[in-house]
Amino acid sequence: MKKKYITVDDIKYQLANLRQLTFEVTDACNLCCKYCAYGEFYNDYDKRENSTISLSASLKLIDYLVDLWGSEYNTSAKRNVYISFYGGEPLLNMPFIESVVTYIEKLHCQYRNFTFSMTTNALLLERHMDFLVAHDFNLLISLDGDEYGTSYRVNKVGDPAYPNIIRNIDVLRNKYPEFFERKVNFNAVLHNRNSVTSIYHFFKTRYNKVPSIGELNNMGIRPDKVELFQKTYRNSQESLHQAENYEKIEQDMFLKSATYQTLTNFLHQYSGFVFRSYVDLQYGKPKKTIPTGTCIPFGKRMFVTVTGKILPCERIGQQFALGKVTADSGVELDLEAIADKYNTYYAKMENQCSKCYKAESCIQCIFNLNNLDTCPVCYGFTSKQAFEIYKAKQIDFLRKHPEEYYRIMENVMVE
Repeated sequence: MKKKYITVDDIKYQLANLRQLTFEVTDACNLCCKYCAYGEFYNDYDKRENSTISLSASLKLIDYLVDLWGSEYNTSAKRNVYISFYGGEPLLNMPFIESVVTYIEKLHCQYRNFTFSMTTNALLLERHMDFLVAHDFNLLISLDGDEYGTSYRVNKVGDPAYPNIIRNIDVLRNKYPEFFERKVNFNAVLHNRNSVTSIYHFFKTRYNKVPSIGELNNMGIRPDKVELFQKTYRNSQESLHQAENYEKIEQDMFLKSATYQTLTNFLHQYSGFVFRSYVDLQYGKPKKTIPTGTCIPFGKRMFVTVTGKILPCERIGQQFALGKVTADSGVELDLEAIADKYNTYYAKMENQCSKCYKAESCIQCIFNLNNLDTCPVCYGFTSKQAFEIYKAKQIDFLRKHPEEYYRIMENVMVE
């Protein structure tokens, strides 16, 4: 009999307590970034056809979730739910965004508070910023640092987008300075034309902001583009450690740096002083029973593609869709089939996970492993010797920077 790591009820619980709903508003974009996740390097996404998402289907999905939020599976009193808009470039489909915001604000849902958010390239920001400010959007603006660092971001005819992006950002900052300070953040992609240092100093100097810095996605690479990808790719830790004052940069970046993310994970899992609830404090933490660090379906978010595919997040290939939503049929989520699919994947990993010394603190997503349908091998597998090295490294860091223990334990919440 197949082992059940998760059940239908587990998935219903996650849906009823969903933290973030993200809509791929359109697959159209007014840029043609050389490294785009939907561009020439990759082959694990649906064809881009300048489509827009169905408003009718999206509202049916919202209604489906509202029913669950009012069900017995909901255990969250007034949980904050992020309604997020993604692209393509989402501002190219502003009518959809305005309609969803209006619909959400008229729900008067007694079980939820809503926060709107968006990832944008800022090219249309001046045109729509009044609406975004009026509805208190969280804005994540994509920009790779200075002009040369951003030179992979070009428009459809190959001209640099940097001047127009900067102009729009500055217009927003000058017109709405309090909103800019409170609600605007930046996301940069690391590649061979910039560095962690150059990105960090650009945003600190120009906007007094600490950016998030991400590496190029190394999954789903087309075989004929591997060499070009490798020339473009840069490792964030290697780039950071090339800076003379990398410890100061890292300290300021805090949880936006890999070092502090790893240290926080270590302290939360192994210090013995972090508990998710008073029940855990009194009776002890429940032992982890699910292999890998993969989220339970919809445990963190739900991502809806422009074609109505429903995925557990936007960071995995669209071949892993769990269902769909259409204007005609509404929401099609077979929770039994989803549980069975995940249980099959988990079973393939259990033998490796049972021998891994970091199983309790694993962050490896199963959907980012190759050969998932045949014989996947975990990239994060840790032997006893490797774990001792990892543990010693974290303790050595704390020995040199004891103040960071207090900073993490006091300021970083466990979810």
